Amino acid sequence: MDKRKFLKLTGLGSFGLVGAGLEPSHALEKKGSDHSKIRQTSTNPHKQKFNMSGYAAPKIDTVRIGYIGLGNRGGGAIQRIVFLENVEVKALCDIRPEKADNAKKKFEGTGHNPTIYSGSEDAWKKVCERDDIDLIYICTPWNLHASMALYAMEHGKHVACEIPVAITVDECWKLVETSERTKKHCMMLENCCYDFFELLTLNMARQGFFGEIVHVEGAYIHDIYDSFFDKTTRYNLWRLRENERNGNLYPTHGLGPVAQVLDINRGDKMDYLVSMASNDFMLAERAYKLAKEDPDFKEFAGKSFRGNMNTTTIRTHKGKTIMIQHDVSSPRPYSRIHLISGTKGAAQKYPLPGRISQGHEWFSEEEYKALEKKYEPEIVKRIGELAQKVGGHGGMDFLMDWRLIDCLRNGLALDQDVYDAASWSVISPLTEWSVANRSAPIDIPDFTSGSWKTNKPVDISLTAGGNTKVKSQ
Repeated sequence: MDKRKFLKLTGLGSFGLVGAGLEPSHALEKKGSDHSKIRQTSTNPHKQKFNMSGYAAPKIDTVRIGYIGLGNRGGGAIQRIVFLENVEVKALCDIRPEKADNAKKKFEGTGHNPTIYSGSEDAWKKVCERDDIDLIYICTPWNLHASMALYAMEHGKHVACEIPVAITVDECWKLVETSERTKKHCMMLENCCYDFFELLTLNMARQGFFGEIVHVEGAYIHDIYDSFFDKTTRYNLWRLRENERNGNLYPTHGLGPVAQVLDINRGDKMDYLVSMASNDFMLAERAYKLAKEDPDFKEFAGKSFRGNMNTTTIRTHKGKTIMIQHDVSSPRPYSRIHLISGTKGAAQKYPLPGRISQGHEWFSEEEYKALEKKYEPEIVKRIGELAQKVGGHGGMDFLMDWRLIDCLRNGLALDQDVYDAASWSVISPLTEWSVANRSAPIDIPDFTSGSWKTNKPVDISLTAGGNTKVKSQ
């Protein structure tokens, strides 16, 4: 079908989309865009080679780990891992020698003796190339995540990667294709899935407390405005540079937990989204002022940045709706908005504390505590108290690490697979496209190639495994 016939048939011409410079296909892309071409399922030739959902890799009695990136997130990860038995930290890598050296010191007296890799941009490859490492744990700037994860899987390693796992649609597809071909896990470290309230509501949803889920909401609203301009904590100002993209750049904190509640990729799938952004009222102005005083900010003078608030709505194949928001520059209280609305009940967190209802009023504190006790997930019963003591965002980071290691040791399917990593991360470039095209709708790829229809929901019952021991503090 030629372009003229296509536009006549679909009516796109009457909506002015021709003027927006769009190609007539489901693989929509804004002309002149710097980000990768939007590859939709209808045009992507990928056919699933192996279903990684529910895949149980061979058991690894002692999980040998290599860490890449030792800044804020990586620095926290290495402090948590020393509390777990049956792990061995083999390698520490950071482009900054001082970060690697300081990380090495934290393992003194722990029984771990990791090798340091540093001093060059390709030092991380040597970590992936070692034959005595099972898991690569990636905590680097976003633009490096996909390439490092791909290289690690190609060299026979499982991957745990900080969010988002990719920033382009093409990267998401490559991760899926590589994970299927190599049969190596690629788990995104979405720690909010292990928040105590999120785990509680997931368990309640699994047991039908909320009835049929109708609508969910999630968000990442966090005033980190000053940190974008802090050269001491943001290596090479990478986070400010990322915010030149205008969309929901950090969707997975809010999306991940509610996607699990909706059984996304395991009984339902996200169909399409629309995204709208406010103007930027803060970042460009400050960057322009700093550029006059500091040569390090010169490249940002005159640049455009993401709007203060992004609001994105998603519709699923089964007719459920999702709303996610992103704002990291406005001066407002922290919120991740975890909201579940069903035919029998609802739950909401932020503002704190979390609340639950089955009618017009929230349950009382006493009633809530009774529900919390009744529906407390097994993972929280086992190590929840210890996780809170170890720390990491209230303990959810430690729960995430413990669960990952326990699954690898016992040959269990991971709670988050490569399809989750891809479908939650792909929201970012798709929202960029929608925002750039007057909030036009855009399809969300089905990275499962149709297997979402038969994939089983995430199992948090811990009927198997759960034998990874925790060292005394």
